[in-house]
Amino acid sequence: MEKSLVRVSKFVSLVLRHDPGRIGLRVDDAGWADVGELIAGARAAGVEMDRATLERVVAENEKKRFAFSDDGTRIRASQGHSIGVDLGLEPVEPPQVLYHGTATRSVDSIRRSGLHSASRTHVHLSADVETARSVGQRHGRPAILAIAAGRMHRDGHAFYRSANGVWLTDAVPVEYIGFGGADA
Repeated sequence: MEKSLVRVSKFVSLVLRHDPGRIGLRVDDAGWADVGELIAGARAAGVEMDRATLERVVAENEKKRFAFSDDGTRIRASQGHSIGVDLGLEPVEPPQVLYHGTATRSVDSIRRSGLHSASRTHVHLSADVETARSVGQRHGRPAILAIAAGRMHRDGHAFYRSANGVWLTDAVPVEYIGFGGADA
């Protein structure tokens, strides 16, 4: 993705996932915002954006972070919110093992207290090691943790799968986390 699109993508991520008030954007309970209001708010904030640019951001974002409504008039982030939204995801049975990518400096804390959503609404998990490694690298030297998702599910923990394929759960207690040999 070209540099100008990356800037727009980061801005859209900020306002849809964390701070719609920054541009006076109204987001409904399901995380949807009016496309026209987003574009107008972005322009007022000095971010060059039009409908074509926004469509490219949605189409070209490799993580598929955003989605348009069926009629194309609204947009929302697929996951990663720190604001309270209900994405309307139904609980689904996860694979037996999912993965969490983090920085090695975070492993000791995770060993003590497990994985928590922190400022977000869910813990994010990946279906494959490569994606988890990519996520972990964004934060420093990566550590890949294996999550016993199947066992968690059988023990009553709910899992959701976002529109872009990210697995979500409220928290991962320590007893479901595999640390051995997980460092990249």
